[in-house]
Amino acid sequence: MASVMSSAPQNPPSSTVYAKNLEERIKIDQLKEALTEIFSEYGNVIDLVAKTNLKAKGQAFIVFDDPASAAKAIEEVNGFELFDKPMQLDFARTRSDAIVLKEEGEDGLDRWKRSRQAERDRKAAQEAANQKLKRPAGQTAAEAGLQARPVKSQKGAGLKGTSTNTAAVIPDEYLPPNKILFLRELPDDYDADGLSRIFSRFEGFREVRMVPGRKGIAFVEYEAEAGAISAKEATAGMQLGDEGKAIRVTYQRA
Repeated sequence: MASVMSSAPQNPPSSTVYAKNLEERIKIDQLKEALTEIFSEYGNVIDLVAKTNLKAKGQAFIVFDDPASAAKAIEEVNGFELFDKPMQLDFARTRSDAIVLKEEGEDGLDRWKRSRQAERDRKAAQEAANQKLKRPAGQTAAEAGLQARPVKSQKGAGLKGTSTNTAAVIPDEYLPPNKILFLRELPDDYDADGLSRIFSRFEGFREVRMVPGRKGIAFVEYEAEAGAISAKEATAGMQLGDEGKAIRVTYQRA
């Protein structure tokens, strides 16, 4: 198959081809069928991912069982017009689930998914922090600096000094993962033993720590982030107690 246009791949070689500039109006099943027919000429296609959500439209991932097949496909198919649009091909930046499963098995795939979720959580937290730090439209850097300075007390006025703190406060839901979970809105009758029975099911569980004199909150510690991530995903919003009240599970603030 002759290539209409050719450009060197920007990403390191892998077994997965990333295709973009695909016709968005074509039904996904029809698109997958066409891509499978084209790329199967270059090797064994073990997975093909194309999604309908707005962010992923016009893109697809074609997974071969070896990098050589992916490289040959990129070399020969890049620029080929599919549904009147030239495909733009490159190696995918990350490994596909199918490759991780093939190389590392179910346990490896589970670890891979948890690490990707942790990275998404980290990026979401960073984005939330960046949004908080943005200056209002028209405000200069100097003005922002003046606002951030503490207001000193007036000498002899008998007033306490106040300060304006403009540092971003990341919402609890977007805190980056760590190995300690913060539980809130717990039923009053739940103690460390009751919570341990729930949270010890997850890998690397260490302990539940109640807060003396404070009802409805607790901390759960794991040996590593992976266990905390799994526990958070499985228990956030879980209903406990006679009233079936949903608990809040977030990561502990650093």
